[in-house]
Formats: sequence, structure tokens, C-alpha cells
Amino acid sequence: MHIVVCLKQVPDSAQIRVHPVTNTIMRQGVPTIINPYDLFALEEAMRLRDLIGGEVTVLTMGPPMAEDSLRKALTFGADRAVLLTDRFFAGSDTLATSFALASALTKIGQEFGVPSIVFTGKQTIDGDTAQVGPGIAKRLGLNQLTYVARIVELDRDANKIIVERRAEGGVQVLETRLPVLITMLEGVNEIRRGSLESAYRAASAKIVTWNAAAAGITDLTKCGLKGSPTIVKKVFAPTPRAEKAHQVPTDGLAPEALADAVIAEIFSRQPSVESDLVRFSAGQ
Repeated sequence: MHIVVCLKQVPDSAQIRVHPVTNTIMRQGVPTIINPYDLFALEEAMRLRDLIGGEVTVLTMGPPMAEDSLRKALTFGADRAVLLTDRFFAGSDTLATSFALASALTKIGQEFGVPSIVFTGKQTIDGDTAQVGPGIAKRLGLNQLTYVARIVELDRDANKIIVERRAEGGVQVLETRLPVLITMLEGVNEIRRGSLESAYRAASAKIVTWNAAAAGITDLTKCGLKGSPTIVKKVFAPTPRAEKAHQVPTDGLAPEALADAVIAEIFSRQPSVESDLVRFSAGQ
């Protein structure tokens, strides 16, 4: 089974600063990392490979320096790495990015075998749109399972997969046929420590590098700024709230009485909460 994991190299969010005049993100001098959400997707892909066999290919679109993240993924245990890089991709929004990655995935299928599963993280920490994964699935006509918390079963003979998807108000159990695109939630696993053998292999591995032409992209108007209808006007930090936390005096109250006092204070400040709880408990 061939599994492809789409990764993104992003600025370390802990060290991102916003320019005080232009209100844009200052990326210069900020170290880059693999998008943390993508690591959950990578680990899940390698776990499936270890269980049922096959290989894992990692794919990213970015500048030449994005090769560092691909080698890191190889260190963790991925089998192959593909870098999609071209000046025509600069300034891509989620629409243009999904187009380029979908084209690269088609090329990967021709060169290395059609993937049965394409994994992505639920979103990236620099964009937070969660649009690229579903965009790829739409372009390639793949069934899509988003916000997956657990893969329950993968039946290769029946060509189907069953997953648990975290949804508002509970968990959905979904079944669909392969091929499929899956976006993984955070906290569902922990990325493994790469072996020494994988580290040596990653250091000397040849990264498959494609420009737009090599990836089979002929319509460059769908790439980069030309293919990106989204315009970011400015980036800004949220305004700090002036309201301070309200303190409920304890006055030596027992735990039960203190809990009642806190609940009463909440209901007095948010009357709708009490009515909502009453309706919820009544099953309405």
C-alpha cells in the first residue's frame, strides 16, 4: 500500500513577531519547523505501513529550504520525500496550494504508484484555515475524512476504511472506500523517535525535486499569486481584554456551598446559561 503524507514547513509560532508598522508577520530570522499537526498524520501513516506493509512518501511545497523538513520526516522513518518548488508557487493561497499539491500527487501516482491514502494534518499553525486537505480531495475526486481521531479498521481485501471522527457534540464512526484523504487531529498519537539507521539514510537520501513543469503543471495562472484570489489585508494581535476576572469570596465556605455560590454567580451574569442547561437536561 502506498501512503502519501502532505507536510508543510512553517515558522515556529513561538517566535513569530508582527511588524509594528506594516502589521505583517516578520518571518526573517524565525526558525522553521514541520507543522505540528502534520506530525500526527505522519505517525499514523507510518503506523499503518508497519501494520500492513507498503511505503510512505512525504510531500511538501515550498522554497528549497523546505528540504530540511523532508529530511526530518525521513529521519522519523518515511520512505521517500518529494519537494515541489518553483518561483511560480510564491504567494499561493489555499486554492493555489491545493491545485499544485493535487498535481504533484497525480505525478507521484504515475512515478511511484497511486496512493491509497493521502494524509494531512487538520490544519497549519500559520494559516489555520483547514482548507488545503479538503481542497486536494475535491480536485482528485477522493473520499475525504476530516478531523479523524482514530483509525478503527483498514480492510485491504474489501478496500474500505473505518474511522472515528471527532465532531461537535460527540464522535462519528464513518466507513468509506479507498482511495481516501484523511486529515488527522492533534493528540491522537506521538511521533516516534527515528532510528539511527533512518538518520543516516535521511542525511544521504536523494530528495525528489520537481518544479511546476516536472509536476505536470501547464496552467501557471492557477499557481502562486495569479491563482490566489485570497488577499491578506493585514495581520494583527487580538486586543487585550480590559475586563478582569471576577472573584467570588469564599468566606470560609464549605466546598459544596462554594460550588453553589460560583454557579449562582455564573447564572446571574449569564442568564442564558441556566436556560440552556435546563433545555439540554430535558433533551430538547
